Amino acid sequence: MDATVIVILVVVALVVLNVISFGLMAYDKRCARQGKWRVPERRLFLATACFGGLGGVLGMKLLRHKTHHWYFKAFFPTLLIIQIALLVVGGYYLFR
Repeated sequence: MDATVIVILVVVALVVLNVISFGLMAYDKRCARQGKWRVPERRLFLATACFGGLGGVLGMKLLRHKTHHWYFKAFFPTLLIIQIALLVVGGYYLFR
């Protein structure tokens, strides 16, 4: 498979995963305001851990959601940094 195709697939997958992660944060914020059933925290973590780190961090910052929980403030940015590092390493080995 050509490196260009791999990059396109990875970018599309990252966009989809981050939109899902951000969408879950937005949905949970809306449910919290309306007093409805919430998205379980482990599901928010799972979406963010599955390369949805940017969506999770943006959801926290832009929506001001889950910002009082230390574990969200600590682990969401950490997951994003790890994901960026993995992408850089993967790109290095793909294009060397």
